[in-house]
Amino acid sequence: MSTPDAGAQRGVAVLASGGVASAVLTAELLRDGRAVQPIYVRFGLAWEAVEESHLRRFLDTLSGSELRTLVTLDLPVADTYGAHWSLGTDDVPGEHTPDDAVYLPGRNLLLLAKSSIWCALHGVPTIALGTLKGNPFADSSREFFGDVAALVHTAVSHRLEIATPFRELDKAQVLERGRDLALEQTFSCIDPVGDMHCGRCNKCAERRRAFAEVSIEDATIYATLEGTPR
Repeated sequence: MSTPDAGAQRGVAVLASGGVASAVLTAELLRDGRAVQPIYVRFGLAWEAVEESHLRRFLDTLSGSELRTLVTLDLPVADTYGAHWSLGTDDVPGEHTPDDAVYLPGRNLLLLAKSSIWCALHGVPTIALGTLKGNPFADSSREFFGDVAALVHTAVSHRLEIATPFRELDKAQVLERGRDLALEQTFSCIDPVGDMHCGRCNKCAERRRAFAEVSIEDATIYATLEGTPR
């Protein structure tokens, strides 16, 4: 294991998905003077190419020498997920489906499995996720993150803090905190049309509601809006 430098010791890795929460989290940590290392984990899901492109564009809008170059890690799940809708089937959860319809089995466990070892090998003491209030999944609980941190320490003798600073906030509150950012470059869609949000999936609907709740102009380009092609 490499010896961490001073920058790594005060650094924080952010599991950046391209969505609103991780985008705002990245910007806030930079404002706090942290050395921020964004990490994107590729699972091979249907929307990832478009999501990663948006993420890179958003990161390009941030200023500050403490923003590190995006690290990408590959962890394909097709052999595990099988015929799951996230791999490109036709049954993508629509705008009227409940939150748990977009469940990705073990998503946070998979995200942390590889990124936590990357942090250990590079001496990064903290990894942050944009987990929000009301997240219904068991792998987003305090207990889960504490268990993972303990497992990392057992496995590679690295004391890793797993931080979820937005856990008491909902998406609208996070949008309010990031209203001065290039939010149109964030990405929240699970069924993109070309480079655009589809406008009809569960995540697009959630995004539109959050923007409306805080009266922020939604500059997102949707392929369809309320069933009408743009």
